[in-house]
Amino acid sequence: MKAMQITDYGTASDLKLVEVDQPLFAEDQLLVKVGAAGVNPVDTYIRSGANNYKATFPHTPGSDGAGIIEAVGKDVEGFKVGQRVYFSRNLSGSSAEYAVCATTHTFPLADNLSFVEGACLGIPYTTAHRALFGRAHAQAGNKVLVHGATGAVGIATVQLALSSGMHVVASAGSQAGAELLEQLGAHEIIRHDSENHLAPYQSLDAGFDVIIEMLANHNLDNDLKALAFGGTVAVIGNRGTVEINPRDLMARDAAVVGVALANVKPNELKRIAQSMKPLFENGILKPIVRKEYLLAELPNAHEDVLKSGALGNLVITINA
Repeated sequence: MKAMQITDYGTASDLKLVEVDQPLFAEDQLLVKVGAAGVNPVDTYIRSGANNYKATFPHTPGSDGAGIIEAVGKDVEGFKVGQRVYFSRNLSGSSAEYAVCATTHTFPLADNLSFVEGACLGIPYTTAHRALFGRAHAQAGNKVLVHGATGAVGIATVQLALSSGMHVVASAGSQAGAELLEQLGAHEIIRHDSENHLAPYQSLDAGFDVIIEMLANHNLDNDLKALAFGGTVAVIGNRGTVEINPRDLMARDAAVVGVALANVKPNELKRIAQSMKPLFENGILKPIVRKEYLLAELPNAHEDVLKSGALGNLVITINA
């Protein structure tokens, strides 16, 4: 089968298209014929060894994907050959024609979603759901800021918050991003490329109950000043250090919580997937694909996923 691989930690350009054996799977695992693979920032961290991420080599990148079950181990229950599924944190890498998947991280794909759309679900939507509900405990009627809302996780967060009856303020770094957020139905749109863009919200009366933060090293200090009493900042993304004044937390009885998908246990993953499935089936949640790449173009996708101004998901089409 064809796969994109790298033989040591390196740059995106070190990824090569190779011909390898179809991966072996255990009795409690699935073999999925990959229709499409998602590309997320964490894939680049693993490939390069950044942020304390580790890989074994040769390494095939990719956590997310969607496709058709090709084979099931004899101890597997609840899945069948030919079933359409999406997955995350697979065991062999999704940037390949076939991937080995654990049943704990594989879920039925809604009939109205393509494999390309299904490849957008694993990390982005699961992370958004856990940030909003599992960590920030957001509820209907809350005023929520999605700070950096035009990327894959940001879009998922906006859609989930709107579907749950929250007042959504979303930030973009470009006019195209602002227009996308308007189409999604955000109640208020702000430009985070503007100086002092949070100033109108930096009081207890005008502040946010929840802030979902995609770049904490740049924004956290100002986020804390824009919280309502008892508010919470949920940190999804960070690329450095930041200095804050803890008194901003103390004055508001506020909290900062971290969000890492790797910490989520299988039972919670299953519950999140079950709660979102009818929302996908009814079109309430709908992935937005910014760009599709061929398998051999994975290096370009790895470079693009780290660029600012994201407008949706990046996807590798394989057997779509």
